[in-house]
This record gives sequence, C-alpha cells and structure tokens, in this order.
Amino acid sequence: MDILSDVTGIMKKVFRTQDITVTEATVAGDIEKWTSISHISLVVEVERFFKIKFKSLEIQKWSNVGDMIRSIEDHLSKK
Repeated sequence: MDILSDVTGIMKKVFRTQDITVTEATVAGDIEKWTSISHISLVVEVERFFKIKFKSLEIQKWSNVGDMIRSIEDHLSKK
C-alpha cells in the first residue's frame, strides 16, 4: 500500500485540482486551496478511505503530510 499516493489522490479530490504535487514535506501553505475548512474535509475523507478515526489532539500535532501519513500507518498497524 502506498499511503502517500492514496493521500495525494484524496487531496486532489478534496481540493478539486489535479495540479498539485504532494510530498511528505507538503504543508497547507503549499496548496492554495488548502484552507481550514478544506482541512476538515481532508481529514474526514482520509478517515473514510482508510476506515480509521483520528483524535483531535493527534490532528493538531501534524505539521505536514508526513505527520498525517505516520498517523495513518499507526492506525493501520493496530487493525
């Protein structure tokens, strides 16, 4: 499973653009359509896709896409 690829696909859907490049170092400021509102949609879509549920404190600790991916990996390892 390539989580970065899956997250990139989700981000393209949520932000309604195919014109983004996502790496583990990507932050909200790198993507014009990544707002506080679209961030909520992103989290919900990631949770649905991977069938996991993040805790609020966990989300608040994310500083980039890599942090999100590590959280996803952590949840998936517990399944």
